[in-house]
Amino acid sequence: MPALSTTHLVLIPSYNPGPLVFRTLAAARACWAPVWVVVDGSNDGTAEQLAELASADPALRVLQLPRNQGKGAAVLHGLRCAAQAGFTHALTLDSDGQHPAAMIPQFMAASMASPDAMILGEPQFDSSAPSVRVKGRRISNWWANLETLWAGIHDSLFGFRVYPIAPLIRLMRWQPWMRRFDFDVEAAVRLSWRGVPAINIQAPVSYFRPEDGGISHFRYGRDNVLLSWMHLRLFCGFVLRLPILLARRNRRTGHP
Repeated sequence: MPALSTTHLVLIPSYNPGPLVFRTLAAARACWAPVWVVVDGSNDGTAEQLAELASADPALRVLQLPRNQGKGAAVLHGLRCAAQAGFTHALTLDSDGQHPAAMIPQFMAASMASPDAMILGEPQFDSSAPSVRVKGRRISNWWANLETLWAGIHDSLFGFRVYPIAPLIRLMRWQPWMRRFDFDVEAAVRLSWRGVPAINIQAPVSYFRPEDGGISHFRYGRDNVLLSWMHLRLFCGFVLRLPILLARRNRRTGHP
């Protein structure tokens, strides 16, 4: 088993994930320690089974929220607990098996080499990816790049990432949003605004069919409205920050 890190942990937000969460957890634990799971008000029986696994594994911790609050809220709860325990960085991993747990050590190594940066997964899709999801994220990525003046965010929606904990907690402390599906995009954009550089690493992503245990909580109407409202907020913030972002880009490119 991997040695226990005192600075970097894996953080898995989990809401009614079905049995795939146990495969995800086993793969993560085979590559890293510690691994924490934040149960976001699940009522599918997985919370109890996860707690039982944690009782037998000192490198596994399960945090439970009393009701479903959204991915961003679950991640924030985990980040706050991690900061209190002395951790400096967290890799977020979805519980549904879509993310390549085998690449956790590579992402963690990149973070340790550049601790001030956010390490962003750049998804590589196979034939299992729904075309509407792939096409839709291109729109979100275009907006995220505009809002950061192309500062290096290759994919705004892929949640397989390593965040520096302290800047993200400070950012979310003053933001009433970022608590649900809008978390991933807004975290990347707002951290970029604060000068946190992005390092991108290509990573495969898998989509599981319902008959294979795949469960999606994405709702096209509801979540696309949420993303549209989020980008409206971000664009307004972008306009206000435009002089600062232009000056930063000019420094980065060497233009006067």
